[in-house]
Amino acid sequence: MLARRAAEAAVDELARNVVIVDLRSRSDAVDFFILCSALSDVHIQAIASGIEKSLRAQGVKTHHREGQPGSRWVLLDYIDVVIHVFQPATREFYAIEELWGDAPMERMDDGPDLPEEDGEDDIDDDLNDP
Repeated sequence: MLARRAAEAAVDELARNVVIVDLRSRSDAVDFFILCSALSDVHIQAIASGIEKSLRAQGVKTHHREGQPGSRWVLLDYIDVVIHVFQPATREFYAIEELWGDAPMERMDDGPDLPEEDGEDDIDDDLNDP
């Protein structure tokens, strides 16, 4: 299913809080929304580009893309599947999950843990373990 492949591609690009919203019984315009969050504008672009590259490798082309660097939100339109990549504050503001709250939703496992924002990590501890 295209929606699952897109969501998995988002997770591969370290997207956070990835959700597949099944709108087949709620909308005539679209079958699925994929919602995910990114930590920065650069991360948004990386996730969107990674999804496009992954799906293009499977023969699926993006119908339309909205959102420029700095927009805090990119939308990828594949006709039946629309993917939203947000910064967390923008995602919270538009509250798409609440808007479609009665639709079935599947939460994907997030990607690997990301480094702490303060830049500290446990690499030195890992290297020193016997």
